[in-house]
Amino acid sequence: MKNKDILYIVVPCYNEELVLKETTKRLKEKIENLVASKKISKKSRVLYVNDGSKDKTWELIKKINEEEEYFTGLSLSRNRGHQNALLAGLMTAKEKANLVISMDADLQDDIHAIDEMIKKYNEGSDIVYGVRSSRKKDTFFKKVTAEGFYKFMKLMGVDIVFNHADYRLTSKRVLDELENFKEVNLFLRGLFPLIGFKTEIVYYERKERFAGESKYPLKKMLNFAWDGISSFSVKPLRFITGLGFLLTLFSILVLIYSLIVKIIGNAVSGWTFIVCSIWFVGGLQMLSLGIIGEYIGKIYNETKQRPRYIISENLDEE
Repeated sequence: MKNKDILYIVVPCYNEELVLKETTKRLKEKIENLVASKKISKKSRVLYVNDGSKDKTWELIKKINEEEEYFTGLSLSRNRGHQNALLAGLMTAKEKANLVISMDADLQDDIHAIDEMIKKYNEGSDIVYGVRSSRKKDTFFKKVTAEGFYKFMKLMGVDIVFNHADYRLTSKRVLDELENFKEVNLFLRGLFPLIGFKTEIVYYERKERFAGESKYPLKKMLNFAWDGISSFSVKPLRFITGLGFLLTLFSILVLIYSLIVKIIGNAVSGWTFIVCSIWFVGGLQMLSLGIIGEYIGKIYNETKQRPRYIISENLDEE
């Protein structure tokens, strides 16, 4: 066991006013127990990251920081999205911590899995993924769409851990390597497997959200999935190429058929076939252009090299 490692727990927060007090209560108990059992240093902290919340989340974080020894926070200048807020917390935490755990503020992630994560870290793992053991509590629609998301990502060639969100432990050297990844279109679930090093998995039962509403409705989940696919896979572009090749072959066959019919003098108008073909091919062209446009848009965002986040306040500065 490594001697008195400094642990930072990074918790992105967006409009989490309703749940933050309970989250603080449970994490305080957990971190105090870890310190008392000498698994982590007294310098360990919970780092709340305010992602431009519109409610009183940041005021509450500042109050918690004043009243509680193990809690600190930082605030982004505006809402930058979950992945950017998480990255801001990770990059801030790695300057002071040996190991960092990221989790959501809604208390769906089982905080008792932290003990097993630290154990795996002490056994030599640099990344420990928190993975849901089941989806029994999910609705049928949620279960099908969520598991379909992971399977589709795999199909598209994205290396991703099945049923893992952003509940994970990472060592400082992993985060040092993560800093070298400069892309603006962030999909952290796909980046960590690319980094490598020894990894382990800890299974846990995901709970119901304590309070508030989910920050990932279906529309946002679909956008998130597309961001992940287009950031890590060129298979959609290859699909367009293959589809274009098949349509070309089909067009040649139709041309040969039309010539044969013309030669034998058995030509008909074929209005329905022609109209359907035009609409079908036209629709495929628009879809193909849309997919290509999405990739060009991502290239455009990357070439501008704008900062992924801007920190307006950091309560953890000494």
